Amino acid sequence: MRYMITGASGMLGRDLQAVLAGRDVTALGRTDLDVTDASAVSAAVRGHDVVLNCAAYTKVDDAESHEDVAFAVNATGPANLATACADHGARFVTISTDYVFDGNATTPYAENRPRDPINAYGRTKAAGEELALERHPDGTFVVRTAWLYGAHGPNFGATMLKLAESKDTWSVVDDQLGQPTWTADLAAQLVAMIDADAPAGIYHGTNSDETTWFGFARAVLEGAGLDPERIRPTDSSAFVRPAARPAYSVLGHDAWNAAGITPLRPWHEALTAAFSSGVFDRS
Repeated sequence: MRYMITGASGMLGRDLQAVLAGRDVTALGRTDLDVTDASAVSAAVRGHDVVLNCAAYTKVDDAESHEDVAFAVNATGPANLATACADHGARFVTISTDYVFDGNATTPYAENRPRDPINAYGRTKAAGEELALERHPDGTFVVRTAWLYGAHGPNFGATMLKLAESKDTWSVVDDQLGQPTWTADLAAQLVAMIDADAPAGIYHGTNSDETTWFGFARAVLEGAGLDPERIRPTDSSAFVRPAARPAYSVLGHDAWNAAGITPLRPWHEALTAAFSSGVFDRS
């Protein structure tokens, strides 16, 4: 088996490389492959059996005024990769997001729930899902994730620990629900999915259970041996941003069970393991 990772220099891409250590892997960062270039993508995919796409435009607020740029990476890119994988007989895994939903639900979003994004970033990622599944329906795996943190990139947990160095108290929103997800857990799950020869389709790659950003922030401080009472709860109106954020981003995991694969462990267990692994030592 030959694997190719796009967006390989990012947080998830680097953890994927670690999980795939010892296998035949081509790791391509943004400077190595422009996923918006169809001919370059086709040439890169040739000879590979599995392509894992971690390339993405993730500047959620900037996408409101640069939707065309975000669309090129988040929609045209997956479409090019899916087409190349179909042409060359490879399986295609592309990473998507909870932002394809409107955030108005009160129970976890099922994998087959209709897409209804509320911001430009979400629209581009939803388009990427649709195009990839259209171009390579029998070999595309769309894996939606959310609230990522890991050792190899900026993330919310690291930000909280950085704030703890300079502030006695600060506020974090307590009215947005989601699932903090460790990139190392997600990377292992993606490889397990491929190894199990799971059916193509949509999966939700998030650690299980749920919390708010406030709850996540408190857990991060507790994990670092700091006083969680330093963080105060607030609501989203205190942080007005160009892009609307979904209030509810909890994703259901039925597709894993249907494929005979255990869903990711609870987020709090993953966070404890991440601390033990030194994920936040750089903070």
